[in-house]
Amino acid sequence: MTDIETTLGPAAEATRPPLLEVDNLHVEFRTPHGVAKAVNGVSYHVNAGETLAVLGESGSGKSVTAQAIMGILDTPPGFVTRGEVRFNGVNLLTLPEEQRRQIRGRRISMIFQDALSALNPVFSVGWQIGEMFRVHLGMSKADAKKKAIELMERVRIPAARERVNDYPHQFSGGMRQRVMIAMAIALDPDVLIADEPTTALDVTVQAQIMELLAELQRESNMALILITHDLGVVADVADRIAVMYAGRIVEQAPVHELYRAPAHPYTKGLLQSIPRVDFKGRELSAIKGLPPNLMHIPPGCAFHPRCPYAREKCRTEMPPLYEVAAGRGSACHFWKEVLDGSHG
Repeated sequence: MTDIETTLGPAAEATRPPLLEVDNLHVEFRTPHGVAKAVNGVSYHVNAGETLAVLGESGSGKSVTAQAIMGILDTPPGFVTRGEVRFNGVNLLTLPEEQRRQIRGRRISMIFQDALSALNPVFSVGWQIGEMFRVHLGMSKADAKKKAIELMERVRIPAARERVNDYPHQFSGGMRQRVMIAMAIALDPDVLIADEPTTALDVTVQAQIMELLAELQRESNMALILITHDLGVVADVADRIAVMYAGRIVEQAPVHELYRAPAHPYTKGLLQSIPRVDFKGRELSAIKGLPPNLMHIPPGCAFHPRCPYAREKCRTEMPPLYEVAAGRGSACHFWKEVLDGSHG
């Protein structure tokens, strides 16, 4: 039994809390120009076999939250200042680094959004996939290479045996992403975090990658956290959605309920900005303005400068995450009006 399994203990296995739980997480970046508050009280959870999609514009804190979960924040300038990240009930943020390493890659793994940058250009893809087995399981180079070929075949890279010694630049964007997925699932993790896994891929390849992730999830019952800004990618794969804005969760809901009737003006704006075939000829809706500077987040609700529902209360009081229904929450003072469409 490994140190981390000893730490988790039989009691944690018996009680079965959410597999991964982020609780009131705060992350800031301390720069010469000031402090950027990138994550401001984020809470969400994911269970085994479940897919949670985390949505939001660039700069909303999606990827920073994932980096904090993985323990790969660059410190300095990034610092976790408050909150907990619990895996099987154990707070990862308080574990010694050696135990944290046993979890990273083996129990919780991550697919990064830019495969060409994430892969090392001077090592073959087979060597990089095999590293997971050499480092974590102590396999020989020959055995690790065999496992790398098996994984390349598992993620459906053609002619894996012939291509195992190729370098990242010799693969297409879609195939490089498959290599990244192979590395991430090498040790059958309990939780997989996919950070924009279909960025810069054409629509057909996007669909293939998402289908592959869903298939791998079904095989191993792993939890999947899908980070994206693309609402179209999410609709068919997610069970629940958490929408982020300015480092906070502004809405959480089961996927179909959120698409049917959003309860936050930001979510509603995102949905209205999606092109639809039945709206042919109409002007495409857009959310006015820009996301706030994280060094100078507005008081009250951070979305109020861009919000058609904003009133004086929104400018002075930060809304909590109101309970809209069982399993649903909205950080909007006027969520009832948003939900029934009576204003804006």
